[in-house]
Order: sequence, then structure tokens, then C-alpha cells
Amino acid sequence: MKRAMILALLAMSACGVRKDLAEKPGMTPPPVARGAERAETPEEMTRYETQSRPDRSAEPLDRSYERRDDYFDLPPS
Repeated sequence: MKRAMILALLAMSACGVRKDLAEKPGMTPPPVARGAERAETPEEMTRYETQSRPDRSAEPLDRSYERRDDYFDLPPS
């Protein structure tokens, strides 16, 4: 059982390998987006947008406070 767990962990550890994007022989490049002058490079396609990786909130919670009653927080009926 222990050996099977170790083998499973080793097999799953290979799932997160990151390699450079490259086209395989015979593949067609991705189509150019409408309105774009040229096709994007792999580096441009994998660049994170600001919305997908937001910054941390600059205003952390300094102290806790007690919430006031919520009239709409009703028990299930």
C-alpha cells in the first residue's frame, strides 16, 4: 500500500512540468485574431493579464469588528 502511494505521488508530480510552447511538425499556427496585425507569439499568449492576477489589497483588515444583525439571514424553513 505504501509503495502504491509513493508511485502515485511520483506519477502526479510529473503533471506540473512546464515547457516552452512549440508547434509540432505539421501543425498549423493559431489563426490571427480579427483586427490584429500579426499572430501572437507563445510568450504573448501566456502572459498574465492584470485581471487574472490581481494585486493584493493595499488596505488590510486592522482589527475585527462585530457585525450588526442581518434581517435577511433567516434560518431554513
